Amino acid sequence: MTKPIYPCLWFNTEAQEAAKFYCSVFKNSKVVSSDTMTTIFEINGTKFMGLNGGPEFSFSEAVSFVEECETQEEIDHCWNMLTTNGGQEENCGWLKDKYGVSWQIVPTILSKLLSDPEKIKRIMPIFRSIKKFNINELINA
Repeated sequence: MTKPIYPCLWFNTEAQEAAKFYCSVFKNSKVVSSDTMTTIFEINGTKFMGLNGGPEFSFSEAVSFVEECETQEEIDHCWNMLTTNGGQEENCGWLKDKYGVSWQIVPTILSKLLSDPEKIKRIMPIFRSIKKFNINELINA
């Protein structure tokens, strides 16, 4: 097998609408092709397929997409766009967009902060109380 694996997102009837929405949220994104059943789109070079499969299945938190952000501005942009018009904020940088797809909007620096045992002790109380990450709050903890 030489082709990369890519996810197929099962929508009721909103595959094209969702693809256009995701391409408006993330830079370097585009709709590649679209017909009544499927829409192929790319986000930062990662291929996705949206399928209009009907109401039989829905999304759950068992699968989520992680967007690592360099700046607070990027976190705010992604968070605000993905929670608009019916999205739901969850704890610790998680959210569900208006289609029910789960996302983790996290600062790139998070893994470095979590590798420091002393920093973890100070960050954990913040984790329990936040929804959207604040980079400065984590660094200064």
